[in-house]
Amino acid sequence: MGAAENKEMIRGMFAELAKGNADAFLGNFADDVRYTIIGTSKYSGTYNGKQDMINRLLHPLTQQLEGGIELTPDNLIADGEYVAMQAHGKARSKNGVDYNNTYCHVFRIVNGKIKELTEYLDTELVTRAFGK
Repeated sequence: MGAAENKEMIRGMFAELAKGNADAFLGNFADDVRYTIIGTSKYSGTYNGKQDMINRLLHPLTQQLEGGIELTPDNLIADGEYVAMQAHGKARSKNGVDYNNTYCHVFRIVNGKIKELTEYLDTELVTRAFGK
């Protein structure tokens, strides 16, 4: 896949997630994906493999949200295997804190699957919304 196709894949997976189609979203990740969230928040660190990402990140995070998170891509820039996405999210934690973060995601796509992802975000907001 070229840069344009990779960009459209990312745009499409977030469109599916917005519709509540988590399976289509997750289907874009390689089984051996390496997902890193920067910083020192409770969710910061590296997740090795799709199952690790689901078990240690997605399930716990979802449990702390009222009704999930709406993540909207604002800008996509693609070059070869890489797609950078600026995005903003809208959510509310179960403890009543608005969780409206801004993000920069850098995806590396190999053979039509996300092989690596680095997520940059406001980690202080993560701590305020979800604790240490």
